[in-house]
Amino acid sequence: MIITWNNFELFAISAIVLWLGGALFALFSKERSRWAILLTLLGITVFAVFIAGFWLNLHRPPLRTMGETRLWYSFFMGISGLLTYIRWKYPWILCFSTVVGAVFAIINILKPEIHDQSLMPALQSPWFIPHVTIYMFSYSVLGCAFIMSCMGLFKHNSNYLEAIDKQVYTGVAFLTVGMLTGAIWAKAAWGHYWSWDPKETWAAVTWTGYLLYIHLRLFRKASPKALYWILVASFLSLQMCWYGVNYLPAAQQSIHLYSRS
Repeated sequence: MIITWNNFELFAISAIVLWLGGALFALFSKERSRWAILLTLLGITVFAVFIAGFWLNLHRPPLRTMGETRLWYSFFMGISGLLTYIRWKYPWILCFSTVVGAVFAIINILKPEIHDQSLMPALQSPWFIPHVTIYMFSYSVLGCAFIMSCMGLFKHNSNYLEAIDKQVYTGVAFLTVGMLTGAIWAKAAWGHYWSWDPKETWAAVTWTGYLLYIHLRLFRKASPKALYWILVASFLSLQMCWYGVNYLPAAQQSIHLYSRS
């Protein structure tokens, strides 16, 4: 079977149904549900099969367009939600990760793009794949931290911050590696490590926001509510870094716009 973007709707709906089933088992189980884990894992596998098949059909990594990055985000969101559920057993986390993953998948269904095999010379760098995939994974982990922060604002639980700490440490570690690989890639492709391009600037703002959270947690200098709001603001900054800059007039000449090919 040749997998093209025309097959995405079938794969996406199948994955969402499996994730939804897993979320419901988690929500209505008093203990960690094996069915929740199995169904969520099957949904992740369905997404992985589509990504692999689509990659083979394109003869390039599906990482060039905004729709293709949304594809990876939905995939990694399923993984991050499952890992959070397995580690901390919060039954509601799979519901929220399913909703987030489904929203981005549905956007891709409703807003299809043209996917061709062309890849501009700068994107043919060996640093391109690790840079984008590491970023997308960090975005998903920090997305789970955002979900838990929102829950903490609604109803604080001291255990939430312990889980959020692990997620932020992991997410920031991958975010940092993503920034470093991006800098190395930029040097090879454009001759400079950092140019304060709008996307790079928002990446620095986002990174600083999460470092502020880590600093305040290590030195116990902020209330839980303040920490939750810092994470909410940092995640909104991350969204600006990912796709919000595409709509800024100052960014129209950016080398990072997904509309460029």
